[in-house]
Amino acid sequence: MTVRPVRSVVAAHRQLEGGGFPVRRPFPTHGADMVDPFLLLDEMGPVTWGPRQAIGAPDHPHRGFETVTYVLAGRMQHRDSTGRTGDLTPGDVQWMTAGSGLIHSELPEPAFFESGGVMHGFQIWVNLPRAHKMTAPRYQEIGAKGLPVAESPDGKVWVRVIAGEALGAKAVIDTFTPISYLHFKVQPGGSIDQPIAADHNTFAWVFSGEAALGPEGKRVTDGHMATFGPGDSVRVAVPADATGPAELLLLSGRPLNEPVARYGPFVMNTKQEILQAFEDYRAGKLGQISA
Repeated sequence: MTVRPVRSVVAAHRQLEGGGFPVRRPFPTHGADMVDPFLLLDEMGPVTWGPRQAIGAPDHPHRGFETVTYVLAGRMQHRDSTGRTGDLTPGDVQWMTAGSGLIHSELPEPAFFESGGVMHGFQIWVNLPRAHKMTAPRYQEIGAKGLPVAESPDGKVWVRVIAGEALGAKAVIDTFTPISYLHFKVQPGGSIDQPIAADHNTFAWVFSGEAALGPEGKRVTDGHMATFGPGDSVRVAVPADATGPAELLLLSGRPLNEPVARYGPFVMNTKQEILQAFEDYRAGKLGQISA
């Protein structure tokens, strides 16, 4: 296998989203607009909320892409204009295809809101190909027990497979575009050469510790994203003398190479399609969430 070199390292910036919850966002920023087909990555928290203080994202629309929510700590509740509702607990994933459009909310689960606690997770936006922009909305909700987990023989590399496959474990999620989404935890002295399709764009988001990435062992620390050049594998390692493990998300996807028109919660191919999305939203064609 040809190990992909590190092409760039981008620091995330912090901002408030939704009703005011803090996120770290490596893209889109001035340093990186998108990693086709990925449009956005937000790390939500970690933040410790007191009783009745937790904040989420009240009712808002989406069209033309998919949102992937992965919870590490806390409890979130989803509701939408199709009448669907559900809770996300630690280790759970919701893969929501907005497609032709809907209204949804992502708020703290009521019992968690009353008690408070730590909230931590990720949301990734995945672009939809032109042919599927107006597909009917759908959901894939996978509980923590349904997501494959694997370890290296020496026990120094752990992975949860959300999409794609690693260390012999294969995901159960179906995607419109070929995608790999892996959560690695690597102990000091651990390493892995993870196969990645040669035609995929690839990035790693380090959210704890420090990892040595690529054949050059580029040190990438907490709060930074690395993008990779050509090859068919990504090397992830943690030096034996490190003070602790590193955790990171490794994502790859086949680029769509299509025009992108985006404004707020809508991602289409042309400006006219964005204007139509706003018209449809104002006309109530995306529905509303029942009280």
